[in-house]
Amino acid sequence: MTAVSHTLRRRRWALAGTATALALVVAGCTSNTPEDEGTAQAPAVAATGNDEPGDKVTIGFSAPAADHGWMGAITKAAVAEAAKYPDLELVQAEATNDVNLQISQIEQFINDGVDAIVLLPFDGAALTEVATKAMQAGIAVVNVDREFSDPNAARTTVLGDNYGMGVSAGTFICEQLGGKTDAKVAEIAGIDSLPLTQDRSRGFKDALAACGLTVSNRVAADFTVQGGEAAAANLLQAAPKLDAIWNHDDDQGVGVLAAIENAGRDEFFMVGGAGSKNVMDAIKADNTVLKATVIYPSTQAADGIKLARLLVQGKSMSDLVEVEVPRTIQLYAPVVTKENVDQYLPTAFES
Repeated sequence: MTAVSHTLRRRRWALAGTATALALVVAGCTSNTPEDEGTAQAPAVAATGNDEPGDKVTIGFSAPAADHGWMGAITKAAVAEAAKYPDLELVQAEATNDVNLQISQIEQFINDGVDAIVLLPFDGAALTEVATKAMQAGIAVVNVDREFSDPNAARTTVLGDNYGMGVSAGTFICEQLGGKTDAKVAEIAGIDSLPLTQDRSRGFKDALAACGLTVSNRVAADFTVQGGEAAAANLLQAAPKLDAIWNHDDDQGVGVLAAIENAGRDEFFMVGGAGSKNVMDAIKADNTVLKATVIYPSTQAADGIKLARLLVQGKSMSDLVEVEVPRTIQLYAPVVTKENVDQYLPTAFES
């Protein structure tokens, strides 16, 4: 990358917050009236070659500690994706759940003059200020999974769909129960104080309501095997008859399945959440109550790496007509069953 282009791109990110605000004003004044048929013109040349080597890119990457299978997969996938590009240097900070340490890591990236930062913050609100500082320094920030409190602290944000997970799980259960309006449906949530858990539960409740069902029994765990087993044991004791269970998290689902086996219960079917390999293997084998899981992609940081590279090199997403990388990308929450499990196994994470 030449000194001139490097300076221009840094100036571009430093002005990103102002540009975003202006774009919102312009969008509000733009007519939504469609053009007459035949007047719109397709671009002359489709965007291609995004994976071809380009200008050298240095990306700083920081994420929480891998104390959970999904989080471990996040970092592993990001590192593997970065290794595919000879024009990309990844500077990986030590994974940490210490907010102050993560802030100092981002400050170090700023001091080192990296081109972009891909950041999965331990606490989005707490990392907002330092991410804003990076943007003001002309460094493209890609926010992953846990949102900053100010969207202008990032050029692009990559998210899973927590509400959509609940909707997908609830819709699948409705379909499987086939209009049985007196069915007993249970829910084993994650940590109730987290917005992500609240979003998942809200989506689940809304989807069930659409087919005349409600959550008859609900307990919360803590995303751990031990917590899942304890919560499930309490649930099963309180509910002598169930038709379906949705467990929010496949890591804690290892404990949930252990509790179900210990209780000798099999009158219901179970849906998992997140998309672990062991759960997908069980779905494929079809020899437990576990019949499906809902994906919360562990590819988010890997997607962030690809997007950061495109941003720095001034490229767009080749499958879009738009000439800029989008501001927000929310990944889908599909249901994985025995019929389609082979499609999703390659990106499943180890619990």
